[in-house]
Amino acid sequence: MSGDRVTVFLCGDVMLGRGVDQVLPHPGDPALAEAYVSDARTYVRLAEAAYGPVPRPAPFDWPWGVALGVLDAAAPDVRILNLETSVTRGGERAVGKGIHYRMHPANLPALAAVRPDVCVLANNHVLDFGRQGLVDTLEALDSLASAGVRRAGAGRDAAEAWAPAVVPLPGGRRLLVFACGTASSGVPGDWAAGVHRSGVARVDESLDPAGPAAALRAAKRPGDLAVVSVHWGGNWGYGVTGAEQRFAHALVDAGASVVHGHSSHHPRPLEAYRGALVLYGCGDLVNDYEGISGHEEYRDDLRLLYLVSLAADGAFHEVRMVALRARRLRLEHAPDEDAAWLQRTVARVSGRFGVQVVRERDGTLIGRPHRAGARPGRGRGRGGSAARGEGGRDGA
Repeated sequence: MSGDRVTVFLCGDVMLGRGVDQVLPHPGDPALAEAYVSDARTYVRLAEAAYGPVPRPAPFDWPWGVALGVLDAAAPDVRILNLETSVTRGGERAVGKGIHYRMHPANLPALAAVRPDVCVLANNHVLDFGRQGLVDTLEALDSLASAGVRRAGAGRDAAEAWAPAVVPLPGGRRLLVFACGTASSGVPGDWAAGVHRSGVARVDESLDPAGPAAALRAAKRPGDLAVVSVHWGGNWGYGVTGAEQRFAHALVDAGASVVHGHSSHHPRPLEAYRGALVLYGCGDLVNDYEGISGHEEYRDDLRLLYLVSLAADGAFHEVRMVALRARRLRLEHAPDEDAAWLQRTVARVSGRFGVQVVRERDGTLIGRPHRAGARPGRGRGRGGSAARGEGGRDGA
């Protein structure tokens, strides 16, 4: 913390399964049930064909690459990520899904390498291997509790799934992290946690904010800060629906300082609303999508680390975004021209939402509310199609 300010690291989807899992020291069963790919090692070969050889076995910190040094230098107070894979050796593949992600539990040090404070689990892959796979995932993450790892968004029942992860802050304050997944991101209806049923904190097609907003109001106490992490929307496109904006605004009105959106494979708009920050989509961070064609105009090989600075009262001060790119199943610094492309793109899609985005000399992108104050925008259009080329990226 700097004075009373709190810096929170946020990112999009982290998928340590499938091809990434295969290059780590303890690869799981590579067999897949996908339409085009039957062996997870194929994704390693695609990445190698595109950018060069990947060591096997790679060290546990390999997927993070330069991101670890960037985070150590930035020293955020809280680190939050969306873990978009189950952690299990067993379970049965979910019926009706074309893509299933899992990582071997013995590869958990690869997750621990980034030292997360909170792993969000409310997404459309955490039950890819059924409720047994979910229980295995919960137990795997609980084994990291002594290292300060917490989880949110899934549980053995609805109460556990909707409960916030609580991160202590100096002075007896707390940062609460709530998480939910929506139907629009492909979370099946029968994955919803119930009174006596394990599952995820799911919001249905209506995007009714009443439930999440009530949970936030009930848990938050004076001095607390709150982040609500939401897995929503399509995989491609910059449009924000009216329902998404109303949902985000209701969460801010209920006390959230940040709405942490993810599911899209590329960054989507930022919005400043009533002193809070809405990230409509953080894009992917770690995955095995290299060498898969389709949607090149969105540059999904480029990734952003988000470092959000919050004032003592929870007001969004600025967000620093570090531009990276994926090569050889590893993150590296993005070249200047790629960082410039990201700045132009994020600035263009965020301007009408009250956020200006500039680039500093070192290539860091800075997002701040417009000086005249936040100007809530009206999103137009919907996220793009989830269609792919031949190869399995996360699909809704």
